[in-house]
Amino acid sequence: MSDPVQAPEAKAPERCETMADVRTGVDALDRELMRLIAIRFGYMRAAARIKPERGHVRDEARKAEVIANACDDARDAGIPEEAIRDIWDRLVEASIGYEMIEWERLRR
Repeated sequence: MSDPVQAPEAKAPERCETMADVRTGVDALDRELMRLIAIRFGYMRAAARIKPERGHVRDEARKAEVIANACDDARDAGIPEEAIRDIWDRLVEASIGYEMIEWERLRR
């Protein structure tokens, strides 16, 4: 039996020397981000299970807090705050939509 093909190891950004290095790193990071987003959506399933009323799914104060936290982290990391604000707004809205679907599914 042959060994499975292993993906090349990603280099840290400062160690990249070629575009192939960069692309390998980006692809590896994208897979890790997807793994983390799947966990985040697992928390949305938990919230849907825990929240007693449909009206509790959307919490604008919490949404603002999550986005503000992401912007603070972006500022601290020296990455574009407005881009992170836009990404997190879409992520939170997608999470709310998913949680709403799960809330309704669990109560059929």
